[in-house]
Parts: sequence; C-alpha cells; structure tokens
Amino acid sequence: MPGFELFGSAEQKEVHDVLDSGILMRYGFDAMRNGHWKAKELETELQTQMQVKHAQLVSSGTAAVSVALAIAGVGAGDEVILPTFTFVASFEAVLMLGAVPVLVDIDSTLTLDITAVKNAITPKTKAIMPVHMCGGMAHLKELKEICKTHNLKLIEDACQAIGGTYEGKPLGSYGDVGCFSFDFVKTITTGEGGAIITNNDDYATWADHYSDHGHDHEGSDRGAETHPFLGYNFRISELHAAVGLAQVKRLNDFIAIQKKHYTVLKEALSAIPELTFRTIPEEGVENYSFLNFFLTDLETTTAAMTALKEAGIDGCFHYYNNNWHYVRKWEHLKHAKTLFPMPANTKEVLSSLSSKTFEKSDYFIARNISCLIKLSWTDEEVKLRASKMVEAIKSVL
Repeated sequence: MPGFELFGSAEQKEVHDVLDSGILMRYGFDAMRNGHWKAKELETELQTQMQVKHAQLVSSGTAAVSVALAIAGVGAGDEVILPTFTFVASFEAVLMLGAVPVLVDIDSTLTLDITAVKNAITPKTKAIMPVHMCGGMAHLKELKEICKTHNLKLIEDACQAIGGTYEGKPLGSYGDVGCFSFDFVKTITTGEGGAIITNNDDYATWADHYSDHGHDHEGSDRGAETHPFLGYNFRISELHAAVGLAQVKRLNDFIAIQKKHYTVLKEALSAIPELTFRTIPEEGVENYSFLNFFLTDLETTTAAMTALKEAGIDGCFHYYNNNWHYVRKWEHLKHAKTLFPMPANTKEVLSSLSSKTFEKSDYFIARNISCLIKLSWTDEEVKLRASKMVEAIKSVL
C-alpha cells in the first residue's frame, strides 16, 4: 500500500532543495527560499491529477477532515452521517467541531448503506460523509442525490483511496469537498500530512485561511495580514510537502503496481467458491490498495486468519475485533471519554451507541478479510503469496 516502500532519488532531491534553502515553513521568507515553494507546487500537482480547481495542504488526514467539515459549515449540534467502519479520525473530526457523529450500517461495499443513510436523516443532519475505506467507495451517485434532495453536503473521506475513480472522476472530487491523508502508510506519503480538494471557490478560500490561524494571505508581509475569521494551525511544512511532491508525481505508477499485484491475488482466490469479493459500484474503480473478500461466517473467517498467519502471510486484517476501525471496540466513543466537558445532547447520542446494534455491519465485517497490497513485492513473491493464501483458506473450509 504505502509509497514509502519505493522511496528514492526523487524524494531525496525535493527534500534537499528545502534543506539547502533552510526554509522549512510554507509561508513567508520569500527572498531566502531560492524559489522553492514545495507546498504550492504539490497543491498545483494535486489540482491537476485530481481534476479540481483547488487543493489545500494541511498537517494530516484528520486535519483535512476537520477543515472540510468546517468550510462546509458543519458546527455545534449538527449531525454528520458516517459509516460504522472507518478510522477513529472520522468521528474525532466531527466531535472537534462540536457536531455529532451519527453512525449507520455498511453494506457489501464496506461503506455507507443507502437505506441506512436515508433512515438516519433528521432536521439536524448537515452532511453525509462516506469513507472510502481500503481503496473502494460507496454508491456515490445515490448519496449525491440524497444530499441534493435534503440540502446536505457530501464530504468524501478519501484518505485511503487516492487514485481511485467514480464515474471517471477521481475519488475526492465527486462530492462538495474531498479529503486525503498522506501519513506514513498511505498510497502516497509525506510522513505526516493531508489535503482538501474542491471546486467551490469559497470553500477553497476558507480552507486556505482556516488552516493558518485565519490569515488572509494577502500581500507579501505576513505580519500585516488580516484575519477575516477565526482559524487554527493545520499547516504542513515544506519538508513534508517536498516528499509528497515527489510521491504524487509517481501516483499512477504506484496504482499500476498495486493493480498488477491485486489482480494476481484476486484471480487465485476466485477459485474458492465459498469466497466472495467486496462490492465495487459499477461506476467505480478502486485504487487497489487492499484486496477485500468475505468468507461464510465469523468462525470460518477467524480460523482463516489463523491459517494465514501460520502460513506466513502478513498484512491481512479482520476488523471485527479491531480497536481502530470498527464500532464494536470504540468504547471511548460510546462512553464519551474526553478531557473536557461535552454538550449533553452529544453525550446522549454517543451513549446510545452502547445499546445500539449494527447487525448488517456485523454481517459484513465479521466475514471480511482485508489484505493490503505491497508495492515492493516481486512477481515471484506475489505468485507464492497467492498460492499460500488459497491453500490456507481452503484448509478451514
């Protein structure tokens, strides 16, 4: 999955440019930076590759989701619909803005179930946030129609899915605003970092200001800039941006390698009749960062995970008991464990999660195995891995 596997001279060259100038901050110090503006260059490259008008770099994927929600007008008391299968950052960003995460069931896409979304809409709903987990996507066309009908914002958390497409559009560009993560284990990495993309001019301006303490970035004297509204510090450094600049130029190569390895594994596993694959909507193309499949039941899946480990197959995940990615283990969310007082209505919604059941989500996650796709495998290693996976899974069926 991660681009760090193929670090090389391109990344080193971009970083050395920054070290030679000594300017690590993305703003200011114009005369000292020898013409190097790595963050600006990366934003321009993202705009081109993601086919959008605007890209704004920030310090992490979590920051990207937080800024995306803020510029979409999500705030105190608003409800944001998101899936039970995601990363904790998704609901953390919602809560940070004083909004309320409303978790709903997933379907065989491993993200939002359309019926569950419709049933969760209330007068307080402000946005729907599909999370493109493991490189795939939800039924975005249906979600966009729901947003249009109810005057809601569609915010794509594409942190795990850069390089995928839907209806020919890059994931992240289909909704009102999209988010990417560039942490150390994403398809492309900056070490720590993220980005927001959008075609909305106002959103772009607000993201630019909000992520840098509200600075308007007018003129060439940073100290003279005004603050049209309150903001926070979600800036990325030039060092992080330099790594990302080299990586994003290699994105298509990374996706091609992932697809090649993914295809070998999928073709081998297709010979197992009891095994079915995660649904990718007809209009979508995943980014091939994970191969996701379902077995017959929880017991068989648990046994298959043991067999895979015993066969020396790493990088396979069964999220049913995972602490980071599935609602069953989010005790800190269910019990609203915070360091500061939380609004009573938010605590009430979160406490209801302790008694709420998600049978449909359990049905899919209990049977799912998610296998990451490495860039560094040789062709021989992929073929050997495929045969070992087939043998291990067949042994428990």
